[in-house]
Amino acid sequence: MALQVYDYRSDIANLLVTPQIRCRFLKMAVGQFNAGHTHDLGHEIFLILQGRAEFEIDGERAVLGPGELCIALTDQYHTVRNVGDDEVVMFLSVTPHIQPTHTFWDEDGSKQPPRFASAAAYDQQPDRTTATAELAARQAAAAASVTQAAAAAEGVQREQLANHQRAVTAGDEAAAHAARNAMWEALSELFGRTMDLAGAWNNFAARSEDSHEADGPAESAQPGGTTP
Repeated sequence: MALQVYDYRSDIANLLVTPQIRCRFLKMAVGQFNAGHTHDLGHEIFLILQGRAEFEIDGERAVLGPGELCIALTDQYHTVRNVGDDEVVMFLSVTPHIQPTHTFWDEDGSKQPPRFASAAAYDQQPDRTTATAELAARQAAAAASVTQAAAAAEGVQREQLANHQRAVTAGDEAAAHAARNAMWEALSELFGRTMDLAGAWNNFAARSEDSHEADGPAESAQPGGTTP
C-alpha cells in the first residue's frame, strides 16, 4: 500500500478497512445523534477534530472538544450527539473489524438479531463477480487453516514452555529467549491465519447482507448521516 495522506476537511469516508482495523473521518451535523449500539469484538476510539460532541458510554456522559479523545470498549453501549453550534468532525477507529460490526438492542435490553452489511456500507467496492459458492469455499478453507495452525501452535507452546522453564531454572537466558521466540513464531502464524479467516468471513458475510441494511445496521444516525 502506497503512502497516502488524508485530510479531515475533505476525506469524510472510511479510510482503511481491514479485518485488523477500520478507521475513518466522520461528520455530524448540528443536533445529529447516532443510534446507540455495542461492538461484540471491537474497541472503538473517538478523537474530536472540530466541534463539540457528547458521548454516552456505559451510562456515563462527557462532552468532548477538539483534541480530546474517548474510548468505547467491547460490549460497552455507546452513543454520540453533536451538542455544539458547529458541525462535528471526528476521527474514529474500530479494531478488529469483523462482521457483524455493530450490535443493536431493544428497549427491554434484548439483543437484536445480527445485521450484516455490504462492503459499500464501509465505502468499499462490492465484489459482484466472485460466486457465492467460491466465497463459501474460501471461508471453509480459511477455517480449516486456522484449525491446523492452532494445533501446531499448541504443540509448540507445550514443548517450548518446558524448554523455557528448564532454561530459566538453569539460568540460561539465551535458551529462554530462544524458546520464547519459537513460541512467538508459531503464534504469529496462527494470528495471521486468524486474520485471513476474518477477511474471508467479511467477504462471505457481505454477500449475505440483510435486507434492512438501508435502515443502517452498520452506519446510521438521526437525523441522516452515519454512526461510528
